Amino acid sequence: MAPMADVTDFAFRQMFAKYGAPDVFYTEFVSADGLASEEGRKFLSKELRFSENERPIVAQIFGAHPENIKIAAKLVADLGFDGLDINMGCPDKAVIKQGAGSALIRTPELAREVIRAAKEGAPNIPVSVKTRIGFNKIETEEWISQIVAEKPDCLIVHGRTKKEMSEVDAHWDEIAKAAEIAREAGIVVVGNGDVKSLEEGIEKAEHFGLDGIMVGRGIFGKPWFFDREQKEITLKKRLEIMLEHTELFEKEMEGVKGFHVMKKHYKAYVSGFSGAKELRVKLMEAEDFNEIKRITEEYLRENF
Repeated sequence: MAPMADVTDFAFRQMFAKYGAPDVFYTEFVSADGLASEEGRKFLSKELRFSENERPIVAQIFGAHPENIKIAAKLVADLGFDGLDINMGCPDKAVIKQGAGSALIRTPELAREVIRAAKEGAPNIPVSVKTRIGFNKIETEEWISQIVAEKPDCLIVHGRTKKEMSEVDAHWDEIAKAAEIAREAGIVVVGNGDVKSLEEGIEKAEHFGLDGIMVGRGIFGKPWFFDREQKEITLKKRLEIMLEHTELFEKEMEGVKGFHVMKKHYKAYVSGFSGAKELRVKLMEAEDFNEIKRITEEYLRENF
């Protein structure tokens, strides 16, 4: 499971824990600077909540200040996470402005310091790095070699540059190049980008010589995505799961996230069937679980 802001929260992960758990869960990314401050820690610690049924689970942090990365890494280890991941791929302007996320591709020496700080702060759990293949242009070999020099336990490569965002197909040949460089150093390598099914992920891992595949947008609206038995999910069941997800989100995320965060999930749950657009429009206007339940049950009564 790829770490995704305002997506892979506790409620979202619990749905996967029930319907088809991945081999490894990841949290949303959390600011290391925030975790390093007493005030920020009070609030952000809520975003690092997890349950035993999500193990193994990795916490992802972002930041560009090694001293704060070290503090955040220690906190993650103390909270009992199974691993720590450093975000070096986020293309968000606000994150880049801080010198973090994909901005670290432009400052390899600082990126290396950040990795060292994370390993010092959390010496007893694996430390991984998730990154891209370049900033404005493809620079796989130069950039990945810098990360590999610090020997993280795992390297996750998203096959696009920061500039490309998600507007082009992922460059899997570049992911394979990164894998070759990392494998020589004995580092586990995971590829990421455009995987739409479990079967496709397994094929890509084998074809490009990877240890694993990380899936992001492909899991939206599919808590059963990682279920290896791949039982057929009917439309009725899909909408029932959507209701279950909404109820859980309202119950567990109150005070942590606003209800509007759920709406990106409705776009995924409600698509590809007759009447989907009309139903989706109604759901987008709803403001709590009770409204979502009423609208969905009305659709189910009329159609099943």
